[in-house]
Amino acid sequence: MSKSDIKKVVLAYSGGLDTSAIIPWLKENYDCEVVAFAADVGQGDEELEGLHEKAIKTGASECYIVDLKEEFVADYIYPTIKTGAVYEGEYLLGTSMARPVIAKAQVEIARKVGADALCHGCTGKGNDQVRFESTFAALAPDLQVIAPWREWNMVSREDLLDYLAARDIKTSASATKIYSRDANAWHISHEGGELEDPWCEPTKGIWTMTVDPEDAPDQAETVTLSFDKGLLTKVNDVALSPYKALVELNTIAAKHGVGRIDIVENRLVGMKSRGCYETPGGTVIMAAYKALECMVLDKAALKHREYLGLEFSHVMYDGRWFTALSDSLLAGADVFAQQVTGDIVVKLYKGRATVTQRRSPNSLYSEDFATFGKDDVYDQKHAEGFIRLFSLSSRIATLNNNARNAKKGN
Repeated sequence: MSKSDIKKVVLAYSGGLDTSAIIPWLKENYDCEVVAFAADVGQGDEELEGLHEKAIKTGASECYIVDLKEEFVADYIYPTIKTGAVYEGEYLLGTSMARPVIAKAQVEIARKVGADALCHGCTGKGNDQVRFESTFAALAPDLQVIAPWREWNMVSREDLLDYLAARDIKTSASATKIYSRDANAWHISHEGGELEDPWCEPTKGIWTMTVDPEDAPDQAETVTLSFDKGLLTKVNDVALSPYKALVELNTIAAKHGVGRIDIVENRLVGMKSRGCYETPGGTVIMAAYKALECMVLDKAALKHREYLGLEFSHVMYDGRWFTALSDSLLAGADVFAQQVTGDIVVKLYKGRATVTQRRSPNSLYSEDFATFGKDDVYDQKHAEGFIRLFSLSSRIATLNNNARNAKKGN
């Protein structure tokens, strides 16, 4: 498809400097109508306020703001929780999980308005370009994809500001943007500024969602999470929707400084990057879910679920949600999740979320078997035969080796 064939483009629009410049750039370079699309994934009203008016003033013909909060949590976060996915041991995949639901909604808007192309403001250095375009490829391979950062010759914030100023388009952005942040219902991420030096400790100004653990209350607080077949259904015995349960846990955990990490991660495109992430409610949910799994899954099942989680962390991080591999891993995790029913109590204190109580009707834990006291259900003499069979291959290998050595000696 040539530029002249593109008559209407749907742009993933945030109202920031990049996408503000993209609207007029598209109109000038593609001579097309631009429809702005913004997703509400729980990033907060302040980021969405005035967005429609801003998009229109910048040159968009329309601006759709779609509420995806419940869908995001119920259909993307909860299934990911079931897999136990944690990228490189620490990152709870907040940005990664939001991209497929946003890109999917963008495609739906494109179909609704009869667009010829999809556009995003992701840079050529990051993961998000892959996540958006992989979703576009899976759901709308017929639509052209436009990635301005890979086409235009602007390379800095100053270039973008000059571009808008030359067209008398007003923006609240300045030449100095200290941090790059991405927020949604699950987390907020922070990159840039002093974080680009891995030897530099993050300043207090980095963190925006959680209280500094050093300043958190001196009194611990407990919270009870109730699960039914892998789904969080209640917080402190109050039934809540998936999104509202997450909001409630974010509020509770954030005031105790829970959910902060500072990591250097491997981006999909090959470079390493440093980021600080705040995931207060998510940290509590993941700790509770893992504790409940340990009650209800046997050793072999838990080992396989952990394998699924490792694999799925890369599937999600790499933007491969809409693939057969993703469907397979999610289906496998859901089988295990059918046993994950029960209640978990988590203690929050000075940045830590510690599981202190657990119960489940599906529990495989038996006090009768596990007790160090006298019991009538376990004969310790049976362990001897089990150990002999369990270690039989090692015994045979050593006996054979000894026989060969003895033969050589003779």
